[in-house]
Amino acid sequence: MKQNTLKISLKPGEKIYLNGAVIRVDRKVTLELLNDVQFLLESHVLQAANASTPLRQLYFVLQIMLMNPEGAEQARVMFRRSLPLLLATFENETIRSSLKHVDVLVSENRLFEALKEIRGLYAVEEKSLAGALAAKSAQSAQTAPAHLQPEPIAASA
Repeated sequence: MKQNTLKISLKPGEKIYLNGAVIRVDRKVTLELLNDVQFLLESHVLQAANASTPLRQLYFVLQIMLMNPEGAEQARVMFRRSLPLLLATFENETIRSSLKHVDVLVSENRLFEALKEIRGLYAVEEKSLAGALAAKSAQSAQTAPAHLQPEPIAASA
């Protein structure tokens, strides 16, 4: 049976979150993970202040599950409550199908892969939210009272 190994290179001062432990290296180092572990690289850590969109908030919840095993069950409950709401909110089929895949990954405790899947959706989410905002603005302009609607620009001859 082939053993799955994963090599991760870290720069001096960089952190890795490994099974809930925070590890910082003082020099360039390569870690070889010889078995399945839950980890998150420092560059993938989302700060609470940056969890400003629905998918980033979901990412933050999963990140808590990975970084803080003691709080993982509460975060899992929050994930289970949030996911159906997100599926009902997003009309974009790419986002919806990816969220269903994230659900499978989380149920299999493959949190790193679930986080990676969500990160891959950020650009799609941005476009989707921008489109929804534009549609809402257009709808508001159409339903605004006549005295608040912009006057048509007359064509010059």
